[in-house]
Amino acid sequence: MEGDSVTLNTGFETNQQEYIIWYFDDIRIALITGDLGKICTDVQCNVGTERFRDRLQLDNQTGSLTITTTTTTDAGLYELKIISIRKSSEKTFNVTVHDVPANERDQMQRKSVKEGESVTLDTGVMKNPEDLMTWYFNDICIAEISEEPRKICTDDQCDDGTERFRDRLKLDRQTGSLTITNINTTDSGLYKLQTNSSRISIIRSFRVSVIGKYHFV
Repeated sequence: MEGDSVTLNTGFETNQQEYIIWYFDDIRIALITGDLGKICTDVQCNVGTERFRDRLQLDNQTGSLTITTTTTTDAGLYELKIISIRKSSEKTFNVTVHDVPANERDQMQRKSVKEGESVTLDTGVMKNPEDLMTWYFNDICIAEISEEPRKICTDDQCDDGTERFRDRLKLDRQTGSLTITNINTTDSGLYKLQTNSSRISIIRSFRVSVIGKYHFV
């Protein structure tokens, strides 16, 4: 969906002897040289090419490429070339970005709820059995559902000693959507859903605002 961050995973760690090159529409968009002497993305790789406008990030250890704040124009075929002394290899990634009207996207990703009510953060998809879906709040894992779903955890089951939500989290096994029940003002903030497959990782953000109860005397 537009606005998500997408990571294309190389599946290996560099020993700083390879050249890692990313292409989109046959245009070089990212590069890491073997000794890390040169790292470039987008316009740094090709002067005059500013398609991504500072939205590309390269992992120095793996060469994986992250595209932040995706748009529909980012959809298409990405090509990875890894060149070393002994051999060269190539991978392709077909990225799809769904066009969602801005008002619908805001309704999905921005939630305003009264204290004591429940709110559901809807993924908008059916979970792929092989995917790992992890929910974070303040960068702390609060819920996770793995393949088939052999493992489902929420709150302190995921992170020992973390009992912020105290049995107030529910995970949908089919979609990975997260429901927070009996919500309170301390639950306000940024929630992130990370969906990992062997080749691609997607991060989607949700902003939750909780309106406190007011008592008048």
